[in-house]
Amino acid sequence: MNDIIYLVPALGLVGLLYTFWRFNWVSNQPTGDENMQKLSGYIADGAIAFLKAEWKILAYFAIPTAVLLFWLGSDEGTPDRPIHSSPVIALAFLIGAVFSATAGYIGMKVATKANVRTAQAARTSLAKALEVSFTGGSVMGMGVAGLAILGLGGLFIVFYQMFAAGHELTSVEMKKAIEVLAGFSLGAESIALFARVGGGIYTKAADVGADLVGKVEAGIPEDDVRNPATIADNVGDNVGDVAGMGADLFGSYVATILATMVLGQEIQVTDNVGGFSPVILPMLIAGVGLLASLVSTFFVRISSETASVQNALNLGNWLSIAITFVSSYFLVHHLLPETLNLRGFEFTSNGVFLAIIVGLVVGALMSAITEYYTAMGKRPVLSIIEKSGTGHATNIIGGLAVGMESTVLPILVLAAGIIFSYKFAGLYGVSIAAAGMMATTAMQLAIDAFGPIADNAGGIAEMSQLPSEVRERTDNLDAVGNTTAATGKGFAIASAALTSLALFAAFVGIAGIKAIDIYKADVLAGLFVGGMIPFIFSALCISAVGKAAMEMVNEVRRQFREIPGIMEYKAEPEYEKCVAISTQASIRQMILPGAIALISPVLVGFTFGPEVLGGMLAGVTVSGVLMGMFQSNAGGAWDNAKKSFEKGVQIDGVTYYKKSEPHKASVTGDTVGDPFKDTSGPSMNILIKLMSIVSLVIAPYIAVKSDASVGQKELQKIEKTAAKVVKISTSNKS
Repeated sequence: MNDIIYLVPALGLVGLLYTFWRFNWVSNQPTGDENMQKLSGYIADGAIAFLKAEWKILAYFAIPTAVLLFWLGSDEGTPDRPIHSSPVIALAFLIGAVFSATAGYIGMKVATKANVRTAQAARTSLAKALEVSFTGGSVMGMGVAGLAILGLGGLFIVFYQMFAAGHELTSVEMKKAIEVLAGFSLGAESIALFARVGGGIYTKAADVGADLVGKVEAGIPEDDVRNPATIADNVGDNVGDVAGMGADLFGSYVATILATMVLGQEIQVTDNVGGFSPVILPMLIAGVGLLASLVSTFFVRISSETASVQNALNLGNWLSIAITFVSSYFLVHHLLPETLNLRGFEFTSNGVFLAIIVGLVVGALMSAITEYYTAMGKRPVLSIIEKSGTGHATNIIGGLAVGMESTVLPILVLAAGIIFSYKFAGLYGVSIAAAGMMATTAMQLAIDAFGPIADNAGGIAEMSQLPSEVRERTDNLDAVGNTTAATGKGFAIASAALTSLALFAAFVGIAGIKAIDIYKADVLAGLFVGGMIPFIFSALCISAVGKAAMEMVNEVRRQFREIPGIMEYKAEPEYEKCVAISTQASIRQMILPGAIALISPVLVGFTFGPEVLGGMLAGVTVSGVLMGMFQSNAGGAWDNAKKSFEKGVQIDGVTYYKKSEPHKASVTGDTVGDPFKDTSGPSMNILIKLMSIVSLVIAPYIAVKSDASVGQKELQKIEKTAAKVVKISTSNKS
């Protein structure tokens, strides 16, 4: 193997050095007056308290799972069905879990520092507020990408030296190294699911409680300091939209690269890097994508109060994509030979590059389509605003219709992406397309995380009663942040579809099955069960938000009722009680949805075999992608329909503002959409990939016997029968 592989962890370190540098820059920005610092301290303390409680529960899950993986990895199988794994997979799992939790922690830590500093910067100018909030987001993006590339590249080198030093890429020793590396992805995705679901339940329970009692019943702003749930609401932005998203995209990033490596391990080539180019390429694409994102962060700037924040973010995004596009061309043609072959499908290095372009185009189109369906001023959001004029029910109907309609174009884009990437480079093309799409994850996360930071900054500005122009600037950032958050979720779900197909192909190869035959009754049953799982998963998540929100509503009402002087600013609400309700509810309610994702592939695989499990994976992938798009887009559109009333909207020639009846209807729609867009919807992409990763890890243990081994046994039976016939014939002659 060539020394170029050492460039991969080195690029990861570059991302982490940037993270450290910009984290210190954010920390050195002004924090405002004493009241702003006190409120920011409440938010930071609440976020840390949640993460500690969550990590404690996750430790109870991670340690027994590692023990189980250690035991499974000790099984070497039989001579006719060897298992290429090792007890070291348990260590890889734990490292993946720790890195995933760390990725979320980095994002949460910088967000709780950047929020108050963004609010203070907004007292100066919109440009300064954007600089602070986006820099905070870029710290998270680079931290996540840096950890992922460092972890994957570093562990790949270690496992190669441990299991496959001196062996070819297609050797069984190398197969073992890649299988053990899959434990890293399993750990990352497992923690990501719990972090996303737990954080989503937390933030939406607080948000719904703050909205229903504060805005609708008491008639006070969402982030009013008198609202007992407002601190919990702002904490939720950090633990759900930042820490949860960080762990989410860390897991997605790792799974995408790993899927390409698993398929690449089957390709035998002669190249400049010892025949290892098919597995090195996806890691290096991720590395150059990180560098492209790093460079592009310095171009996200505005120069005036009237400049478009969205255009500045779009410039950074498109620039990172363009740099990755150019870099990928040189990487592909330097590393890969002219022709390659995977499972009988022959393709060229040019085909691989074209597949990467397909991934970049699909990612860009998915972001653009999601922006259209969720952005202010566009037809879908305007249609929901119009329906708010006739009440709460028509607002809900309009939002549901927009969400359902929003699945059409993305699915067509995904279908085209799958067809063209496969045509260019087969299954390897589909997986490398996903790797190309995810290459600019650092920039995508920076744009995504900037939104919750701006939202928190607006909350602190409102609670601190800063001048109106400060809140106008933070509202400007927050409105754009709502759209970027929605596009980020659409991007993650699209990557999940391509990555899951690649993981599915890898699972089929390791499990030893040739095809998934849906004419078989048990396989068709698995397909239907898989299609059902995203629905029960969503139901559990939404129900959990509803239960926690009821507790929050009752607590807020109790405080308004029993603590005199709150509404007159003479008494401070008991914020910590609302924080405790969200923390306890989210930790308690996140366990069952997570268990479904982890246990169902194991039960089906070991009970019914790999083909039925393959049917279930197909069902959960299709259903999960649709559910994820529908819920995320509907929730995002409802949210921006509500926010549109802050500047005034026209319905049938009449202008309506906040506190009007149409606005109250929009608040109801936003409340319904909250668990859609921030809990169950974005969890779909992790659900899909986690079930695929679990299936990949257990594939060696449920694999069917290969045709060769079966043929050998049949030959042995024939030989034994022939020997008996000869013996009998000889005996009769005697």
